[in-house]
Amino acid sequence: MNIRDFIDISKLQAVQDGFSNATGLAAVVVDSKGEQLTEESNFTDFCTKYTRGSDEGNRRCVKCDNECSGVYSCHAGLMDFSIDIKIGDEKVATAIGGQVLPNSPDEEKFRKIASELDIDPDTYIKAINKVPVMNEKTIRAAADLFGEIVNMFVNLEYSRSSSGGKLGKLQEEINHATEVIQKINTNTHSLKSIANKQKMLSLNASIEAARSGEAGVGFAVVAKSMGDLSSQSATIYGDIDKSVIEVTECIEKLTSLFESN
Repeated sequence: MNIRDFIDISKLQAVQDGFSNATGLAAVVVDSKGEQLTEESNFTDFCTKYTRGSDEGNRRCVKCDNECSGVYSCHAGLMDFSIDIKIGDEKVATAIGGQVLPNSPDEEKFRKIASELDIDPDTYIKAINKVPVMNEKTIRAAADLFGEIVNMFVNLEYSRSSSGGKLGKLQEEINHATEVIQKINTNTHSLKSIANKQKMLSLNASIEAARSGEAGVGFAVVAKSMGDLSSQSATIYGDIDKSVIEVTECIEKLTSLFESN
């Protein structure tokens, strides 16, 4: 399943930007192949220069190169998160980010890390001091919230997309049913006209049979049968008319529902 087939990336970007602005956490969403869906939000120089992305859509520390998931702390001491976005049991994307410190940075520790990574310690310390600091409980709660928001958003977009296709097919069937009803209505009116003509022929035949006396007795019986059949036909056609009107009203109500949406 390709998430790009049913999701509005600009809406997802707005959700992500709002989350990052509100919490101070960095965030980005990637697809199931690890390719970015959104632009990175709130990533600092330390995040972009001293960490790298993994093919699985997680963030790995340059130092330890660990593949992590959930909320985790990497070698450099930053807390990150990696949360699967699923539709049913299928993973379609990953929300990743964090890039915050649970405590104020220990400069001596980070100078040591910089030396191990062959990075200028002063530059490294300057970059780490720009990283937001918040307590671990808040970080975990914010990460869980972002995962829930993105999961709900993606599933809602998928549901709308799937329902939209079904509703489109239903609309086609309603339009077809409307055309059939119109044909039935037209044919019923034609049959009612024929029934009226049969009634007139029956009346004329009855008159001629009366003029013929005994010789027209047999013809009179046929004329009466024609008249009865005409009356029965008219009643049936009238019932069909009522049914057509009722079905037409139902279809019009369904159509109005689609038009209002």
